Amino acid sequence: MSGDRLLPDEWQRGPRYGGAYTFARCPASRDLSLADVAIVGVPMDMAVLYRAGARFGPRGIRDASGQLRPHGWEPDALEAPFDKLRVVDYGDLDVFPGYIEQTMDHLTSEFKRIVGAGVIPVVLGGDHATSLPVLRALAERHGKMSLVHFDAHPDFWPGPPGRPYHHGTTFRIAVEEGLIDPAASVQIGIRGSLSANLIEEARAAGFHLLTASEFAARGVSGTLEDIGRIARAPVYVSLDIDCVDPAYAPGTGTPEVAGLTSREIVDLVRGLPAASVVGFDVVEVAPAYDQAEITALLAANLVYEFLLVLAAGRERLSRVSHKS
Repeated sequence: MSGDRLLPDEWQRGPRYGGAYTFARCPASRDLSLADVAIVGVPMDMAVLYRAGARFGPRGIRDASGQLRPHGWEPDALEAPFDKLRVVDYGDLDVFPGYIEQTMDHLTSEFKRIVGAGVIPVVLGGDHATSLPVLRALAERHGKMSLVHFDAHPDFWPGPPGRPYHHGTTFRIAVEEGLIDPAASVQIGIRGSLSANLIEEARAAGFHLLTASEFAARGVSGTLEDIGRIARAPVYVSLDIDCVDPAYAPGTGTPEVAGLTSREIVDLVRGLPAASVVGFDVVEVAPAYDQAEITALLAANLVYEFLLVLAAGRERLSRVSHKS
């Protein structure tokens, strides 16, 4: 600890598979007065409709993060996020297996505490229903948000009567509750027969939706231009790992072929409008279906890339405020 900072454990002390069980060896703490960003695990997969296992996602992502080091892996990598941001691993929030309504209410309350302290939540799911309590907490503080959503599925299905929650209803509920503005939101990577009958409905609701084929034609730079043009602050970023092709991310519950490459999703995260982002999640990592931990490793690197961009955005804001 240094002043009001809790710092990650020494990166080179001991083997990578040892030490504290936290994301990238960040300090384990629930003292929000010492944090700008909290890594929060939500080990929930009660809302899945196909293959369960995302409850082990937070554990798998944290374990894979032992590979990370304070600086990026390319010569032009950004400065280490921990130089600019106070990042703590908040641990996992409690969930109540078999009781999804109570779980959602509890998670909302817990995220309100984090967001109310002015801390940015970076959430390790869990299935995609995980995003809804985060959005509810953030909307109470920030109002209606733009959504930048990477996924193979639009997650805009209506829930059955009396049973609103499953991982495919998340963003329909978010629109109905006024948490997000679909006209200022972008969905990227949508594909597959499961999603086909919902694409036009999501577009009719106002979402700017890029199918995987449209993304392939538009490219990373064109897609980032779309995000910059459409999304307005505040912005929430939700990244379902199944947006990535199962060749690169097999460890997920509802895989769809012909998705993004790991290179493309890294570049997209690097191009996010970080100064506008108020929260981020990576969901649907299911280690039981992973091979050689490549899905968990990709997810851990995506969280780290987001932290790098968030730190760079904070540095830019600091320079502007000093000039003025």
